[in-house]
Amino acid sequence: MIQFEKVTRSFQVGDQQVAALRNIDLSIAAGDYVSIMGPSGSGKSTLLNLLGLLDRPTSGIYRLDGGNVTDLNDEQQARVRSEKIGFVFQSFHLVPRLTAAMNIELPLILAGIPLQERRTRVEELLKNYGLIDRADHRPDQLSGGQRQRVAIARATSMRPSVLLADEPTGNLDQTTGREVINLLEQLTEQNVTLILVTHDPALGERASRQLHMVDGQIVNESH
Repeated sequence: MIQFEKVTRSFQVGDQQVAALRNIDLSIAAGDYVSIMGPSGSGKSTLLNLLGLLDRPTSGIYRLDGGNVTDLNDEQQARVRSEKIGFVFQSFHLVPRLTAAMNIELPLILAGIPLQERRTRVEELLKNYGLIDRADHRPDQLSGGQRQRVAIARATSMRPSVLLADEPTGNLDQTTGREVINLLEQLTEQNVTLILVTHDPALGERASRQLHMVDGQIVNESH
């Protein structure tokens, strides 16, 4: 499903090269539930950006579903991202002027999904995430939990095989955060690969695989 082979990522800071990731070897199977933990600056977000094809490695190979996606051009990577990868962020990243339903529909429009299919999927997602009565509300008319549910619905509208969640409960109270995590975890029952970045050890320990990062390296893995 996902394979990193000797992946590194370096950044130029002034006249120095700073290594954010160092020789990462990683294999993740379809349907795995993986958490990535570690202190700030350990490389968690850099790793997530590479997994999501939002950034490119300085060296090494990234294989997704058996294909080498490292050297694809920007347009090809964008297509793979649209078809196979969903994103859930701490800050929701909803479009403020669009309703909940329109936010969910947006990736489908960009992917050229026909109108009737879009409407069917959006209605199904609104129902699945308890948002039917919030379909016509804009983000500023929704609670934090509702906004994150819209974000999850949007992230899964293209039926991705991989879902990347970056601190998805960071802006939520404990009860709402637990509800959001339960929703994300249910997706693994549909063979979605869930990769979660978190600072919260209790949250990270819910995953079936826990990767611990320090200084750009995976220093420990627990189950």
